[in-house]
Amino acid sequence: MRGWELTLERFAASRAGGWYFINVANKIDKHLVPATRGKLSTAVGQQVLVVETIGAKSGQARRIPLVYVSEGDAIVLIASKGGAPKHPAWYHNLKAHPEVQVWAKGRSGRYRAREAEGEERERLWAKAVDYYAGYDTYQARTGGRRIPVMVLEPVSG
Repeated sequence: MRGWELTLERFAASRAGGWYFINVANKIDKHLVPATRGKLSTAVGQQVLVVETIGAKSGQARRIPLVYVSEGDAIVLIASKGGAPKHPAWYHNLKAHPEVQVWAKGRSGRYRAREAEGEERERLWAKAVDYYAGYDTYQARTGGRRIPVMVLEPVSG
């Protein structure tokens, strides 16, 4: 990892960085990523997608930019919310309405979400932490909440 990438990763893992990406960058990326089919994002050095979920309570479409890792044709999302004590709203949306639309470089389309458990969860968590070490920092901040690992698999047809 280059020096500037390490600096950005450290910033993103900080409380201020987490706040910035959740409250500022996400507002930009939820429009920028779909408009460019995943080619542009405010998260320099990270692969970012936008997932459109249906609100678990509201029934309204919601778009959220997220860092992701790939697992074959599947997409892996980490429901960290910067280490907050509660799961992010998008996690509850995926659990209630697992069919989603994704915009990502070379991966845009319909997906079905499920939560990884057991050995699969541990393996995917390790892969995600290898991609972005800040997830371990976030896990330590949660106050005991176990951060969910979500797998999005392409819907054929």
